[in-house]
Amino acid sequence: QVQLVESGGGLVQAGGSLRLSCADSGRIFSLYDMGWFRQAPGKEREFVAAITWNAATRYADSVKGRFTISRDNAKNTVYLQMNSLKPEDTAVYYCNGYRFPENYWGKGTLVTVSS
Repeated sequence: QVQLVESGGGLVQAGGSLRLSCADSGRIFSLYDMGWFRQAPGKEREFVAAITWNAATRYADSVKGRFTISRDNAKNTVYLQMNSLKPEDTAVYYCNGYRFPENYWGKGTLVTVSS
């Protein structure tokens, strides 16, 4: 089975940066659209960023200009570079991989941004 494992979360000061990684144990990573979602305490899960198998990207308005999603198919890894972090970015960040009819989720990594 495909397994997605996130890493890179932690505690940072407002204005700081983090880079999240999501590694796929599968061998067909390059065929999947990949994305990041997040869920803050007491809030619904929300879309953050996505990158398709052919490298088209899309971002939530709240993170445009601050976050960058990228992928390295040779490493079976997708990244989320987060700059200019705000306390409002505090959430558990989840990696998602999609290729019809498959939809995979990681267990999440916690990002905490202090004011």
